[in-house]
Amino acid sequence: MIEEKLKSLDIELPNPPTPAGSYVAVIRTGNVLFISGQIPMEDNKVIYTGKVSDDNLETAQKSARMCAINIIAQIKRELGDLDKVSRIVRLSGFVNSVPEFFQQPKVINPASDLFFEIFGEKGKHSRIAVGVASLPLNSMTEIDAVVEFSD
Repeated sequence: MIEEKLKSLDIELPNPPTPAGSYVAVIRTGNVLFISGQIPMEDNKVIYTGKVSDDNLETAQKSARMCAINIIAQIKRELGDLDKVSRIVRLSGFVNSVPEFFQQPKVINPASDLFFEIFGEKGKHSRIAVGVASLPLNSMTEIDAVVEFSD
Protein backbone atom coordinates (compact mmCIF):
# COMPACT_ATOMS: atom_id res chain seq x y z
CA MET A 1 0.00 0.00 0.00
CA ILE A 2 2.76 2.48 0.91
CA GLU A 3 4.76 1.38 -2.14
CA GLU A 4 1.74 2.20 -4.31
CA LYS A 5 1.51 5.62 -2.67
CA LEU A 6 5.16 6.27 -3.48
CA LYS A 7 4.59 5.30 -7.11
CA SER A 8 1.55 7.58 -7.34
CA LEU A 9 3.73 10.45 -6.09
CA ASP A 10 6.43 9.52 -8.64
CA ILE A 11 8.94 8.85 -5.86
CA GLU A 12 11.58 6.22 -6.44
CA LEU A 13 13.52 5.45 -3.29
CA PRO A 14 17.28 5.71 -3.72
CA ASN A 15 19.82 3.38 -2.21
CA PRO A 16 20.04 4.71 1.33
CA PRO A 17 23.14 6.81 1.94
CA THR A 18 25.93 5.25 3.95
CA PRO A 19 27.10 7.01 7.12
CA ALA A 20 29.72 9.71 6.62
CA GLY A 21 31.30 9.03 10.02
CA SER A 22 31.71 6.57 12.88
CA TYR A 23 28.06 5.65 13.43
CA VAL A 24 25.32 3.46 12.01
CA ALA A 25 22.44 4.70 9.87
CA VAL A 26 19.70 3.01 11.89
CA ILE A 27 19.36 1.55 15.37
CA ARG A 28 16.50 -0.85 16.01
CA THR A 29 15.47 -1.30 19.61
CA GLY A 30 12.23 -3.03 20.46
CA ASN A 31 9.69 -1.74 17.95
CA VAL A 32 11.39 1.62 17.39
CA LEU A 33 13.88 2.77 14.75
CA PHE A 34 16.24 5.64 15.46
CA ILE A 35 17.37 6.94 12.09
CA SER A 36 20.56 8.97 12.05
CA GLY A 37 20.53 12.38 10.43
CA GLN A 38 19.98 12.18 6.69
CA ILE A 39 21.34 14.87 4.41
CA PRO A 40 20.24 15.56 0.82
CA MET A 41 22.40 12.91 -0.84
CA GLU A 42 21.88 11.15 -4.12
CA ASP A 43 24.39 8.66 -5.53
CA ASN A 44 26.78 9.50 -2.67
CA LYS A 45 26.80 13.18 -3.58
CA VAL A 46 25.29 16.07 -1.60
CA ILE A 47 22.78 17.73 -3.94
CA TYR A 48 21.87 20.85 -1.94
CA THR A 49 24.68 22.72 -0.23
CA GLY A 50 25.30 26.07 1.37
CA LYS A 51 23.64 28.51 3.70
CA VAL A 52 19.86 28.96 3.72
CA SER A 53 18.44 32.47 3.50
CA ASP A 54 15.20 34.10 2.41
CA ASP A 55 16.62 34.12 -1.13
CA ASN A 56 16.86 30.32 -1.46
CA LEU A 57 13.97 29.10 0.71
CA GLU A 58 12.45 26.97 -2.07
CA THR A 59 15.76 25.22 -2.73
CA ALA A 60 16.13 24.53 0.99
CA GLN A 61 12.62 23.04 1.02
CA LYS A 62 13.66 20.66 -1.79
CA SER A 63 16.68 19.76 0.31
CA ALA A 64 14.46 18.90 3.30
CA ARG A 65 12.18 16.80 1.09
CA MET A 66 15.19 14.86 -0.18
CA CYS A 67 16.26 14.23 3.43
CA ALA A 68 12.79 12.79 4.09
CA ILE A 69 13.06 10.51 1.05
CA ASN A 70 16.41 9.26 2.36
CA ILE A 71 14.82 8.59 5.75
CA ILE A 72 12.12 6.53 4.04
CA ALA A 73 14.83 4.65 2.12
CA GLN A 74 16.55 3.83 5.43
CA ILE A 75 13.24 2.59 6.87
CA LYS A 76 12.67 0.39 3.80
CA ARG A 77 16.20 -1.05 4.04
CA GLU A 78 15.76 -1.82 7.74
CA LEU A 79 12.19 -3.18 7.72
CA GLY A 80 11.89 -4.47 4.16
CA ASP A 81 8.25 -3.36 4.09
CA LEU A 82 7.09 0.22 4.63
CA ASP A 83 3.63 -1.01 5.62
CA LYS A 84 5.19 -2.12 8.93
CA VAL A 85 5.46 1.55 9.98
CA SER A 86 2.91 2.23 12.69
CA ARG A 87 3.91 5.86 13.39
CA ILE A 88 6.44 8.48 12.48
CA VAL A 89 7.09 9.61 16.05
CA ARG A 90 9.50 12.54 15.70
CA LEU A 91 11.58 14.48 13.22
CA SER A 92 14.47 16.73 14.15
CA GLY A 93 15.24 19.19 11.39
CA PHE A 94 18.46 21.18 11.17
CA VAL A 95 18.86 24.07 8.74
CA ASN A 96 22.29 25.42 7.76
CA SER A 97 21.10 29.01 7.86
CA VAL A 98 22.50 32.52 7.92
CA PRO A 99 22.07 34.24 11.31
CA GLU A 100 19.27 36.53 10.12
CA PHE A 101 17.11 33.66 8.77
CA PHE A 102 14.12 32.77 10.97
CA GLN A 103 11.99 30.48 8.78
CA GLN A 104 13.46 27.10 9.73
CA PRO A 105 9.98 25.57 10.21
CA LYS A 106 9.06 26.54 6.63
CA VAL A 107 12.19 24.78 5.39
CA ILE A 108 11.36 21.52 7.18
CA ASN A 109 7.61 21.59 6.41
CA PRO A 110 7.93 19.77 3.04
CA ALA A 111 9.56 16.83 4.84
CA SER A 112 6.75 16.73 7.41
CA ASP A 113 4.15 17.10 4.67
CA LEU A 114 5.66 14.20 2.73
CA PHE A 115 5.43 11.86 5.72
CA PHE A 116 1.78 12.75 6.15
CA GLU A 117 1.12 12.37 2.44
CA ILE A 118 2.73 8.93 2.32
CA PHE A 119 1.75 7.47 5.69
CA GLY A 120 -1.51 9.35 6.38
CA GLU A 121 -2.36 9.72 10.07
CA LYS A 122 0.62 7.49 10.92
CA GLY A 123 2.83 10.16 9.39
CA LYS A 124 1.85 12.91 11.83
CA HIS A 125 4.74 13.49 14.21
CA SER A 126 6.33 15.77 16.76
CA ARG A 127 9.16 17.90 15.46
CA ILE A 128 11.83 20.49 16.01
CA ALA A 129 13.26 22.76 13.31
CA VAL A 130 16.35 24.73 14.25
CA GLY A 131 18.97 26.83 12.54
CA VAL A 132 22.59 25.80 12.88
CA ALA A 133 25.94 27.36 11.97
CA SER A 134 26.97 24.46 9.71
CA LEU A 135 26.10 20.90 8.73
CA PRO A 136 28.14 17.91 7.53
CA LEU A 137 29.47 18.24 3.98
CA ASN A 138 28.00 21.77 3.87
CA SER A 139 24.50 20.35 3.29
CA MET A 140 21.57 22.77 3.51
CA THR A 141 19.51 20.49 5.74
CA GLU A 142 19.76 17.41 7.92
CA ILE A 143 16.83 15.49 9.39
CA ASP A 144 16.76 12.53 11.76
CA ALA A 145 13.74 10.47 12.74
CA VAL A 146 12.21 8.20 15.34
CA VAL A 147 9.86 5.63 13.81
CA GLU A 148 7.62 3.06 15.47
CA PHE A 149 6.88 -0.17 13.62
CA SER A 150 5.07 -3.46 14.05
CA ASP A 151 5.86 -6.87 12.59
